[in-house]
Amino acid sequence: MEKLRKVVKEIAYTRDHTNSPALHRSLVPFLTFASSLYGVALHIRRSLYRSSFFHQHRLPVPVISVGNLSWGGNGKTPMVEYITQLLLSSGISPLILTRGYAGGDEAKMLERHLQGGPTKIGVGPNRAATAASCFEKYGCANPSSIRTFFDRSLLHETAKVETFSQEIGAVVLDDGMQHWSLCRDLEIVMLNGLNPWGNGNLVPLGPLREPLPALDRADIAVVHHVDLIPEQSLRDIEKTIHGFKNSIPIFYSKMVPKYLFDVKNDRSHVALEALHDATVLCVSAIGSADAFVKSIGMVGARFVDRLDFSDHYLFEAQDVETMRRRAKGLENRYDSKPIIVVTEKDYNRDPEILKSLDPYTVLVLCSMLQITPCRDTNVDDFKSTLCKIIAAKFCISN
Repeated sequence: MEKLRKVVKEIAYTRDHTNSPALHRSLVPFLTFASSLYGVALHIRRSLYRSSFFHQHRLPVPVISVGNLSWGGNGKTPMVEYITQLLLSSGISPLILTRGYAGGDEAKMLERHLQGGPTKIGVGPNRAATAASCFEKYGCANPSSIRTFFDRSLLHETAKVETFSQEIGAVVLDDGMQHWSLCRDLEIVMLNGLNPWGNGNLVPLGPLREPLPALDRADIAVVHHVDLIPEQSLRDIEKTIHGFKNSIPIFYSKMVPKYLFDVKNDRSHVALEALHDATVLCVSAIGSADAFVKSIGMVGARFVDRLDFSDHYLFEAQDVETMRRRAKGLENRYDSKPIIVVTEKDYNRDPEILKSLDPYTVLVLCSMLQITPCRDTNVDDFKSTLCKIIAAKFCISN
């Protein structure tokens, strides 16, 4: 099954299959048919929401949706955390709503990063019901004061607020672009700058969860991994975005490695310098392994090898043996033990299995999203745009 997932992903990011392996070419007709069915179902579902046949729930506080149009690697969850930190810095107690897909690796990462603070995290596929339960438990801020709160707290630089109300003041919707059952006041679409559209087809033939015209629904577009893409590719992405919505503001982000920790002690703190001049084996089951591997190279590793699995894959005992064999090969080649590095998402899925890779050291890379100055935009512009849209839309809807 893992091999099939890899083949499907390779097909999704290949525009011309003429020279593809026989297995790839044999699957294309089936994937094309499945993609057509998906497109029809998507259109019907969207039409039912537009016609109000399906009900959209309006929450009593502003809802910020962070989503994407394609498969993983777009930086959704890091952006959710980034926005949550912006809200916290202004004294707003946020509620994060996430579906908890594939063992909840993303939710676990958010919980570890935000533990001890006033952030609430609601996990479940029915996010309207999850939100209702959280509001019943914690209450919500007074709607009449929320617009003023956003104007004063985020739009203008103020001293960090140290006291919080338990009442929820905003909701951040993780992976929300296709979750139409909740109304939102701000729609942020994240785009993987390394390959935002793949072959341009809907899943499973391509990586797109919606056709590109869905960009018209977004209030803000963020091109992720902007530090890893050439200038011409960036121009092409911007041209495509503005082709569907000329007025949409575009911002830019990247992942900044902060530190590592040992899989046997998640409270440890290992400096990035531990990878300087080291042989590293990158092991990951994420949406954009290329960005992860490139970041390790930029930290200063002497040699970087990689072992990629499909997004959200759960490692098994046989995979551990594969990792150990690959590490042993690197040890023989470079006459020193390599360091195995995984992402936080991989660690969160099953921390225990990664502890069985002795005698090799296994470290977890912790990175944070950063809004990057580019095209005359910066983090202050991002905050300002976010606040103006929320203040305007939330005022109209309430």
